[in-house]
Amino acid sequence: MAIDTQLTTTGPQMTAPREDRLTGRAKLVLFVLCAAQFMVALDFSVLNVALPVLGEDLGLGRSALQWAVTAFALPSGGFLLLFGRIADLYGRKKLFLIGLVLFGAASLLASTAWDPASFLAGRALQGLGAAVIVPTGMSLLTTTFPEGPLRDKALGISGTLLSLGFTIGMVLGGVMTDTLGWRSTMGLLAVTAVIVLVLAPGLLPESRTPHRPRLDVPGAVTVTGGLLALIYSLSTAAQRGFGGADVWGTLVVAVALLTAFVAVESKSPAPLVSLPMLRRRTVAWGNFAGLVTFSMMSTVVFVLTLYLQETLQLSSLSTGLVFGAQGVASAVAGSYAPKVIGRLGARRTLIGSLLGQGALTAALLGVGEESGAVLATVAVSLASMCHLGAIISYGVTVTSGVPDEEQGLATGLVTTTQQVGITIGIPLLGVLATTRASLFDGVHTVLLIDAVMVIAAAVLVAIGLGRTGKTS
Repeated sequence: MAIDTQLTTTGPQMTAPREDRLTGRAKLVLFVLCAAQFMVALDFSVLNVALPVLGEDLGLGRSALQWAVTAFALPSGGFLLLFGRIADLYGRKKLFLIGLVLFGAASLLASTAWDPASFLAGRALQGLGAAVIVPTGMSLLTTTFPEGPLRDKALGISGTLLSLGFTIGMVLGGVMTDTLGWRSTMGLLAVTAVIVLVLAPGLLPESRTPHRPRLDVPGAVTVTGGLLALIYSLSTAAQRGFGGADVWGTLVVAVALLTAFVAVESKSPAPLVSLPMLRRRTVAWGNFAGLVTFSMMSTVVFVLTLYLQETLQLSSLSTGLVFGAQGVASAVAGSYAPKVIGRLGARRTLIGSLLGQGALTAALLGVGEESGAVLATVAVSLASMCHLGAIISYGVTVTSGVPDEEQGLATGLVTTTQQVGITIGIPLLGVLATTRASLFDGVHTVLLIDAVMVIAAAVLVAIGLGRTGKTS
């Protein structure tokens, strides 16, 4: 079907005179959407360095500091699919703007928090706003830019800024906390939200599905509850290990609810997630690849941070510079990845990127107890370039061939995969580094397992997508 038979659109439209060139308006639209995604990505990491200072200021004990992260991660990952579907039905632009307002107000609350409760409330509302912004922003991007070179280029820029947001957040958080205090990190997010909110209404077109079937409430309840339980369980395990009854209890609840979700969706007349869509090879294997590349790369960054600071005794600034180099490498990769996809195709780029990420993670096994900062900088930077290629190519793989009225759902799956991947990597593997008698031995063990898993995933994706990677 043509796009105009699938979407109801209002407001300014974007057209391009060439298939591979962005117009001035298209660049502004992309800037707004990418700025919002960058802002959310920044929020995931900008506060990490500030946690000890924040805890002392607000009276949060060490054991409670995890909630500064978990309070954001729970709603941001748990409500993605629900808000992605609501946006499909009631208007993506409308929901996007609501998400910006909520995120900006929540950031202001967090920056002015007067006690732990007010701060954690702000973080939770930030997460809820992010759960609205991320899927609606991605679906606005994929419905605004037609499938082909323009969409590949847009996804490339978006993926680059997403990766940069996590990296820059680690460096920027330390600098701002040392010079302006931890509250400035939350204030920066509030200012960014206001800027995007001012620009977005006049630039973004509205889009929604032409018909409004009933919202799948049982599906929404089971998948949201299941994701919330899963993220809580794994986030708690990252802090305290898997020994707690609450960790296993919520993990069992998560499995039960997600199993119920599959059963509900198979019988629903208007499912929240189309099971036939999940049976598309591109959707299933693309999201599997995304889950692996995000979870394994987040683990590499985590254990390298421990290695550089605790084994090599580097300062926070020096460690930040290592990841700053990683950010520059990611930016370079983001500019070239769409061209590589155009030449080789998304399938080959995805498989090659995973193989490269795995091989370069294995190269990190060469770091030593007394030296290794240079090797770590080079290897993690090159690995991040491959990781960026995997991010962009898996986004192209998953969204290609999906009707525009289901783009919110497809991008909701993409972003849910991102959030869950970022959440599960550290608790699944990171604890192996922190619980070993020798941190250095633990880091080596994690890096070896990480490399093997990424390379194995590349082989499975190659088999799963077949020669063409087209839907069977």
